[in-house]
Amino acid sequence: MVLFRYGFLRFGVVDLVDVLLVAYIFYRLLSLMKGTRSAQMATGLILLGIVSFLAFWFQLEALKWLFVNLATVGFIVLVVVFQPELRGALAQIGHSRIFRFFFKLEEQAAADEIVRAATRLADLGYGALIVMERNVGLRNIAETGKDLNARVSSEILVTLFTPHTPLHDGAVVVRGEFVVAAACTLPLTTKEEFTRLYGMRHKAAVGVSEVSDAIVVVVSEETREISIAYKGELYRRIQAERLREHIRALMGT
Repeated sequence: MVLFRYGFLRFGVVDLVDVLLVAYIFYRLLSLMKGTRSAQMATGLILLGIVSFLAFWFQLEALKWLFVNLATVGFIVLVVVFQPELRGALAQIGHSRIFRFFFKLEEQAAADEIVRAATRLADLGYGALIVMERNVGLRNIAETGKDLNARVSSEILVTLFTPHTPLHDGAVVVRGEFVVAAACTLPLTTKEEFTRLYGMRHKAAVGVSEVSDAIVVVVSEETREISIAYKGELYRRIQAERLREHIRALMGT
């Protein structure tokens, strides 16, 4: 089906779909880079592209030689520079709701235990960092801590985050209804608004939520506030009685 024709050019439904898909891909890539250092890198690449175009337009031989040689390794450089964004994009492509139904019940049971633990930890003034793994695997993060593979319970979580115990420092990774690892190290966010105003726990919570679809519960040791990090955003000062509601909303239940 041809939408319009101009001379020898024709634009049909397939061409429209093609353009929309390319536009959507660029939109998602720009969304992933928003607020990160990669946005500045992308601006630098655009400037290099403009300089390259001018070099070929005005036949500047030295610059042409430089850009031609850089192009041979440019793809590898781009993969290295934009690794976090590419990883996030591939994870979202692989994200599917098809299998979520089968895991809802165990996710809800684990969420209830986490809510009870977070409420108790806030009352006690103990800091905590609980990462609820979802569709994007966190095996590389779990491997930075100590293997547990214990069924989730509020008692275990409170015990793990009790000060001066061997595993209290770091994050706990919860997969389904099991605590798979404790004392894990998380990547820190590079967003300026978090690096200036928040402590390590909150920066780590936002950091892991940027590279996965995990729901991260944070309990502040200083303020006893409960926060949730999800997809690079931090939701602060969540009342204990509404914590379950917030988690289930993010889980889509």
